Amino acid sequence: MAISVHQHWSSRFAFLFAAVGSAVGLGNIWRFPYIVGENGGSAFVLVYIGFVILIGWPVLVAEFTIGRRGQMSPVKSVEVVAVESGSSRHWKWVGAWGAFAGGLGLLSFYSMIAGWVLAYIIKAAAGTFAGFDSTASADLLDRHYANTPMMVFWHLVFIAITIVIVGRGVQAGLEKAVTFLMPLLLIILVSLVGYSATTSGFGQAIDFLFTPDFSRITPAVMLTALGQAFFSLGLTVGTMIAYGAYLSKDTNIVKSAGIVAASDTAIAVISGLAIFPLVYTYQLEPGEGPGLIFTTLTVAFGQMPGGAIFGTLFFLMLAVAAITSSISLLEPAVSYFEERQGIGRWTAALIAGAAAFGVGLLSVFSFNEWSDILPLALFGITEVGGQPANFYVVLNFFVSNIVMPFGGLALAVFTGWFASRKLLREELGLPDAFLFKLLYGLLKFVCPLALLIVIIAGLI
Repeated sequence: MAISVHQHWSSRFAFLFAAVGSAVGLGNIWRFPYIVGENGGSAFVLVYIGFVILIGWPVLVAEFTIGRRGQMSPVKSVEVVAVESGSSRHWKWVGAWGAFAGGLGLLSFYSMIAGWVLAYIIKAAAGTFAGFDSTASADLLDRHYANTPMMVFWHLVFIAITIVIVGRGVQAGLEKAVTFLMPLLLIILVSLVGYSATTSGFGQAIDFLFTPDFSRITPAVMLTALGQAFFSLGLTVGTMIAYGAYLSKDTNIVKSAGIVAASDTAIAVISGLAIFPLVYTYQLEPGEGPGLIFTTLTVAFGQMPGGAIFGTLFFLMLAVAAITSSISLLEPAVSYFEERQGIGRWTAALIAGAAAFGVGLLSVFSFNEWSDILPLALFGITEVGGQPANFYVVLNFFVSNIVMPFGGLALAVFTGWFASRKLLREELGLPDAFLFKLLYGLLKFVCPLALLIVIIAGLI
C-alpha cells in the first residue's frame, strides 16, 4: 500500500538551493569546461544556452509539476498524474526507469569519479602537484587507477556521505546539507574566478567563452550542446520529480524552473572563467577532454604561486558540487522504498546506497583488475565511442546515451500527449495563456523531436 509523502521543504529558498544543487554537479564544473574546450568555446556556449531554454526549462517544469501533483516518489507521482488524466497507470514505468536505471545507474559511476575528487583534495593540500609537468600529472592519475583498494575506499566514502545525508530526511538531511553546501560552493567559485582574473590568460578566456565564432556551429556541435544541456540539468533521472513532491502549492513552478535552469547555466559558464584563464596562462590545451581537470589543471596548480591552496579549494568545490547532486540521485529510490515497502528512511537509504555502491564496483574494477574484460564481446562489441567497451564505458554509455535521452523522450511524450492539459494548467496556475501554450507546445513537439535526434545520433 503506497503512503503519501508528507515532508516538505521549509521554504522556497530551501527548495531552490536543493534543486540548483541537484542540477549543479560534476556536469557543470568537470564536464562543461572540457566539452566547451573540445567544441570551440563561445559558439558552443551560445547553442548550449539556447537548448537550455528550449528543452531544459520545459522538461524541468514538467518534472516539478508531476512531482507536486503526485506528492510521492517519481514512480507513484507519474502514475497518479496518468490515472487522473485518464491514461494508463503503466506510465509509472517512466518514473521507475528514471529513478532506478537513471538515478542509481548514474550514481554508481558518478560516485567513483567523485571519489577521485575527494582523493585529489588530499593530494592538493599535501602539495603533491608541486613542479608537475604533463607526464607527472598523467602518471599520478594512472597510479590512482591502479590502486584498487584506494579506488574502492574513496568510492565507499562518497557513497557513505550521500547515504548519511539522505537518511536524515528532507529538512534535517537534504535541506540542511544544501543550505550549507551551495553558499560554500559559490564562495569558493567566486574566489577562484577572482584569482583567475589576475592571470595573464584571463583576456584569452573571455574571448574564448564570449566572442561568437558562428563558423564553429556545426551539426555535431549542436548535438553535443543539446546532450550537455540535458545532462547538466540532471533531468529524467527522477531527481526533479522527487524534489517537486516536497513542494508547497504556493510555489511558482515556472519561475522556479527558470531560476534553476539559469543558475545551473551561470555556474557552468562561471566555472569556465575559473578554469580557462589557467589553461591559457600556463599554455595548456583547452580541448584536452575529460583529463582537463585531473591531468591538465594539476600542472597549473603545480606551477602557480599558492597552487596548493588554489588546488585544494578547486577540488573542494568539485566535491561540494558532487555531493549536492549525488543526494538528489539517491533520493528517488529512497522515497520509493519508503512508500512501497513501508521501511524506514535509514534502511531505504542503506539499501539504495548499497545497490549504487555495488554496481559502481564494476566501474572501479574497469580501471584496474577488470580492465581487459569486455562484457559485450560476445555480441561482437569491443569498443564504444572509440574506447574499449569495459564495464565503466558500457555503463556510462547506457546511462548517458540510452537511459537519460529515452527517459526524457518518454516524459515529454507523456506530458505533452497523455497528461491532461487541464490538469497541467491547473497545477501550474498559469493565468497567462500564451506562456502555457508556449510551454505545452515545446513539450509536445520540440522536446520529443530534439530528444529523438539525440538518441539516433548517440546510437549511430
